[in-house]
Amino acid sequence: MVEPAVRDSDEQLVARVQKGDKRSFDLLVLKYQHKVLALVRRYVKDHAEAEDVAQESFVRGYRAIGSFRGDSAFYTWLYRIAVNTAKNALDARKRRPASDVDIDEVEDYAFSDALRVEENPENLLATQDVHRVVQEVLANLPEELRRALELREFDGLAYEEIAAVMACPIGTVRSRIFRAREAIDEAIRPLLET
Repeated sequence: MVEPAVRDSDEQLVARVQKGDKRSFDLLVLKYQHKVLALVRRYVKDHAEAEDVAQESFVRGYRAIGSFRGDSAFYTWLYRIAVNTAKNALDARKRRPASDVDIDEVEDYAFSDALRVEENPENLLATQDVHRVVQEVLANLPEELRRALELREFDGLAYEEIAAVMACPIGTVRSRIFRAREAIDEAIRPLLET
């Protein structure tokens, strides 16, 4: 049986956490743990390290919950904390000696589950080609285009939430997402026509 609190809105849960109810924060963690981990994995490829960074994001969110004013959705606020925590982890990794880098990190891709098809050699090869091209396009997109597209497609944020995260007008968000999609479409169209 589901506890009644699980159905409460984020605003209600945050208000209770701000009054000292730690269990309400546990419910927020349960609600967003998978989204935050998926977000962090786009920055931190090592799964164990990504879990640590996601956990640290929630700890930072809990410590800062008193400053949450509700100007944006709770997840938008938590998203910013998680991105900053992931970027800090990357900066810390850059300061470590090169021997600490795991060779498997080079082979990780953020979107490995995004292009599932029936497994036969021809489909697998085609999927790998499309995956490779999409990764190349994403890597070469200007940061603001890539970030807007990732927020929309991979985090499922609404245009209004993306505008809040990126501190720009909704029209700019729509334009950035359109331009990013157009670049990807242009790059993969030849692969899909064969």
